[in-house]
Amino acid sequence: MHILSYALRWTLLWCLALGLGVSCTDDYMPDVVESPPNFLVIDGFINTQGVTTIRLSRTYAIRSTQVPPAETRATVYIEEESGPRYLLQETPARSGTYTSANLTLNIARKYRLHLTTTTNGEYASAYVPVKVTPPIDALTWRPTGNGLNVSVSAHDDTGSTQYYRWETEDTWEIKSPYYPTVEYVNNDIRPIAVPFPTVCYGIERAGFVQLYKTTALTQDVVADFRVRQLATTSERLFTRYSILVRQHALTAEEYAYWELLRKNTENIGSLFDPQPAQLTGNVRCLSNPDDLVLGFIGAHSIEEKRLFISRAELPGSWPVVSGYEKCVPPDTVFIPQRGLEPSPPRATILAAFFTPGGVNVPISEARTRNGPVGYLFKTRDCVDCRTRGTSIKPTFWP
Repeated sequence: MHILSYALRWTLLWCLALGLGVSCTDDYMPDVVESPPNFLVIDGFINTQGVTTIRLSRTYAIRSTQVPPAETRATVYIEEESGPRYLLQETPARSGTYTSANLTLNIARKYRLHLTTTTNGEYASAYVPVKVTPPIDALTWRPTGNGLNVSVSAHDDTGSTQYYRWETEDTWEIKSPYYPTVEYVNNDIRPIAVPFPTVCYGIERAGFVQLYKTTALTQDVVADFRVRQLATTSERLFTRYSILVRQHALTAEEYAYWELLRKNTENIGSLFDPQPAQLTGNVRCLSNPDDLVLGFIGAHSIEEKRLFISRAELPGSWPVVSGYEKCVPPDTVFIPQRGLEPSPPRATILAAFFTPGGVNVPISEARTRNGPVGYLFKTRDCVDCRTRGTSIKPTFWP
């Protein structure tokens, strides 16, 4: 992505300088973007007080519609300097994701990640000191004119943290406006055998980088740092919303890596922003020193806190948005009344609207004073909340 942005922005700069016209806006796709090198990408950190999770993948073409290719069947260890090592196992259900046992590591020692791929590529991060993450003092929210703000506060009396990073994960209830009482089976409509779920749960981990440092302050204190903002019209606030905040203490080097990553991913929209810089980290290929590796492996504990917000706690003036506004009202498939010969036949009419597991879902029987005239229906995304989340209730949900 960064190579593409760099190329496009310099193309536009040349167009402006030469006074050229609209032809300068033609797409430019360098060969290096179409066929990028197959670099290893390492995502994660060494959790010194719990389970370490490391994700291994490979770089891929900017135009690819596939997910990043996972690096599978690697041998991955956490290594203590002049000490033992701890194996990470690949998770069967998540290719390229490796997890350790629940560990408690010595905060006075240094650690690194070491791995070997199936092609005998050997990689290792630098040995890094352990950082102890201080607790989250408070996780608060407040309504503003623009929406909902969630803020975090923390401090370290020893003054040894200074560099902070936060991750957030949203969870919210999803409720479809329809609960079908019928279903389409064997070319006909019948009472539904397995009802659709009445509530689903959306879960999303934020993809942006959130950092703060206290090096310019007289105390190592973070006061009301905003980690999340939702608009007043957010569908996540429809009934009940929850946010989980994870706090990380970083070294100065790890902070610099994340700061560069933040700039590369956020400041690429203007011609006058800093140009994307090469992002590598502290991992090296031992078997081939010229092989580039993307990722930074730090070692620290993690602190987290969760809060819940119900609709009743929000200002009554805020609009109530479910996300299903375009799904109302339902559509109707009309069937000739009983006693009249359908033309075309009833089964043909239904087959034109419904297929088992298809796009359209019957909801209920449509009736008038004279009796049933057909069936109400809508697209599956408007009826089945599982298209927007999971029907499995999280263990932490009230």
